[in-house]
Order: sequence, then C-alpha cells, then structure tokens
Amino acid sequence: MDFNSIITSTPHYNFHSHTQFCDGRADMETMARAAVAAGMKHYGFSPHSPIIIPSPCNMSMDSVDRYLDEVDRIKSIPELASCRFYAAMEVDYLGAEWGPACGYFRCLPLDYTIGSVHFIPNQEGEYFDIDGHFDRFRETMAEHFREDIDYVVDTFYRQSADMIRAGGFDILGHFDKVGQNAAYFAPGIEDGSHYRECVDRLIDLIVERRPVVEMNTKARQEHGRFFPGERYLPRLTDAGLTIVVNSDAHHPDRIDASRDEAMSLIDRLRHAYA
Repeated sequence: MDFNSIITSTPHYNFHSHTQFCDGRADMETMARAAVAAGMKHYGFSPHSPIIIPSPCNMSMDSVDRYLDEVDRIKSIPELASCRFYAAMEVDYLGAEWGPACGYFRCLPLDYTIGSVHFIPNQEGEYFDIDGHFDRFRETMAEHFREDIDYVVDTFYRQSADMIRAGGFDILGHFDKVGQNAAYFAPGIEDGSHYRECVDRLIDLIVERRPVVEMNTKARQEHGRFFPGERYLPRLTDAGLTIVVNSDAHHPDRIDASRDEAMSLIDRLRHAYA
C-alpha cells in the first residue's frame, strides 16, 4: 500500500483498530459504522494476529477465515461505501520463529501488516505480555521478570530491533510502548541515560531502514502520551520518514481519538525542519 499517498491526500484515515476476533470491544460492523460517522475515508481492521503461545488477546488461527469474510461483507454494505476498508493484522514478533516475516502471514490475503512487540522472553526464555494495564504489568514483573525493569527495557528494544531487521511488516507499531508501564514501575526511567540510549539506538535503525512509522494516539486521553513520545518525533520528522497517525481503536468512540492533536504536532515539526 502507498501510505504516503493516502496520508497526503486526506487526514481521514485510521490503519490500526481491533475487532471482536481479538480484544476489541465492539463487533466489526459497529466499528465500521463509527468510522463512517467520523468521516473516515480509509479504515483498517488490524486484530492482534494468531501467535504460537497462549494469549487471551490474540485471534486464533481458526478465526482467520471468518475475519477475512467479515471484512468482505462490510465492504459490500452500500451505506458504508464512502470509506475504503482494509483487512490487516497487528502481528506480534516472537523472535525468529514467529513474526511479520513468517511465511504464514505472507500467504494470507492481507492489505498490510503492523509489526509490534507486546511479548518478550524472561530470563528463562519464556515469553510474557508486558503490554496492557499497569496492574497486570506489575504482577508480571514480580512473577516472571524478577522485578528487573532494566532487563525488560533492554529486551523490549532488542526485540524491536530484531523485528525491524527481519522486516515483513508495512507499519512499525508503537515502537516505544514499553515506556508507559516502565515509567509507572520506575518513575523517571525514561529520563535516564540508559533508557534514552536504548531508544536512540532503535531510532538509528529506524532511520536507516526507513519503515512507515506509526504515531499511536491510544493513550493520549488517559495517560497523556503518544507512542512514540513527543521527545522522539523531531528525529523522525527530520529524517523525512512517513508517519501514519493511528488511534489503535478498541472502542467505537475512540476511532478518531487525539488524532488531530498528533497531526498538528507532526505538521509543526515538519515546518520547523523544512
């Protein structure tokens, strides 16, 4: 897909949303109707992909065909014709054995994929979800990561770099997402040199490989932050990277949440570096 062409022609798009096939909070037709009501011209369904470890938030392989059929059905509804709908997935990277570059995803009839890291291996090599609500993260830190936040941060960014090198995705999803839970667990960690070095190394790789980068607005209303954080945006805009602004909607009323604010910020930075 030519994301740059779409985003330069209209601000009315959202390429990251979730469905009843994963952890979305409404059925796909409800989300589609909300997208049309919000004036969207391009809208992508991107359920959390099937993965090879147990997860209550990811779709099953058995549901993939039903998901694709539902996208086709929604495309056929006449009153939704003002918006173009896409079949996508947010694909979890679990190392060399599973991720966006895996042959399974390359064989699916998807319009695009988002590559994201939600799971990382602990010190014993077992994968656990470090995304989601902080209460769960705090329990996971105690039960599975020996409360070693530096290990979690290092591993998250190393996994992210490995995913970028492996490729196979069309959009790089919320590449500093670990920062939210890490900051709640260890206030001030994002201002420390170690954390900043981890992010800077990843951005160096992003600038080198030049993927389409997502600016994710999901946490703006509740947590006051974007992914990536505002402090990192100048490097991305200065490098001329394509940045898509997605709301990561799990609810119909979040289809367009905080996207205008994010777009205005990106525009200001692009003009500042023009």
